[in-house]
Amino acid sequence: MCLVLMSFLAFGINHKTASVDVREKVAFDVQRLDEALKALTLVSGVSEAVILSTCNRTEIYCAGEGMSVDVLLAWLADFHQTDLQNVISCSFSFHDQAAITHVMRVASGLDSLVLGEPQILGQLKSAYTSALEAKAVHGPLGRLFEQSFSVAKRVRTETAIGENSVSVAAAAVNLARQLFADFSDNTALLIGAGKTTELVARHLKQSGIKRLIIANRTLSRAQELSRLVGGEAALLGDIPDLLKEADMVIASTASALPILGKGAVERALKSRKHRPFFMVDIAVPRDIEPQVSELSDVYLYTVDDLKGVIDENVKSREGAAREAEVMVQEGYENFIAQLRASGVGNVLKLFRRQAEALQTQEFEKALSALRGGGDAEAVLKNLSRNLTNKLIHQPTVRVRRAAEQGQDDKAEWLLDLFNIQTTSDE
Repeated sequence: MCLVLMSFLAFGINHKTASVDVREKVAFDVQRLDEALKALTLVSGVSEAVILSTCNRTEIYCAGEGMSVDVLLAWLADFHQTDLQNVISCSFSFHDQAAITHVMRVASGLDSLVLGEPQILGQLKSAYTSALEAKAVHGPLGRLFEQSFSVAKRVRTETAIGENSVSVAAAAVNLARQLFADFSDNTALLIGAGKTTELVARHLKQSGIKRLIIANRTLSRAQELSRLVGGEAALLGDIPDLLKEADMVIASTASALPILGKGAVERALKSRKHRPFFMVDIAVPRDIEPQVSELSDVYLYTVDDLKGVIDENVKSREGAAREAEVMVQEGYENFIAQLRASGVGNVLKLFRRQAEALQTQEFEKALSALRGGGDAEAVLKNLSRNLTNKLIHQPTVRVRRAAEQGQDDKAEWLLDLFNIQTTSDE
């Protein structure tokens, strides 16, 4: 019986391989994630799958046998109705060991735009939960994610990778400081009310922003976040009027279509007598139409533009990252050991079942002999002799046969399996 470990594959596009205009074309809408996961597990060779879709990456993690990257990339392009060659030219793929360590590195923040940023772990956990709910994870891939979360926790607690915390949200605020020396005279309009928006709001408050407005699709969520950060709540429909009052606009929603168009910004500029706008679009797909950047007096940045601001903060984390890489390697080795132990489980069950069948068979013979009036001592001797002979018969035959064929290692394995100590005379 051959013990075969499940194959693992990680593929997709991320901030290292593709610009935001490509990434937004293959971003998964949360409303269609369940549909996508179920469709993905029907692709030839795929047994399990998890889809991670954030502003910086669309990555797919699979487990199965005979999986084809070309077929899966074609599935990705077809699902999003986008050009296959465009996806292929910006894609990456990792197999087996590289795929396993990639998941662990992503969970630990080692593959993030901001080295060591903690948000990615929460995003990966959400992606895993979605896959569980869609019944797209049920075996080795699930164990990989559990091990990855364990590695990430160790990296977070045993290294300094999270110190001097910098996120995309903090980078956006740092970029705003280059245009506005003193936030105490400025108004910020934040579009969306998710975790990233909350981080942006907290950074702005710490920087002394005069006024903070949070516009969201649902007013209740905007009000909830506004209470937390000391801001004002509004609806997305209020944005055209609010633009006239805002100095900076930072957008981060999960909308599939742009929230803010060129026309609305153009009208607001006229009302403001062309007082400059600072805008950062953190969302993927983008919340602000790219054409807005064509307007004078508008400084529009995307997540890709934040990289330069972020790079300065990476150097302080490089030492911790080296420690984390060692932990990832240890996590990989532990995971493979777990898989191997799990894989041999069925073999051990068969072995035990066969031994128990022999034991039952000889016990019934002995019991029948005793009931027939046989001598108890003789019956017991016969039971132990027969059971021993039957248990060692096949191993003995196969070791002899292997020795005849020059396979002396089988004899060594027999000694090791039964913990038999030899002496120099034997």
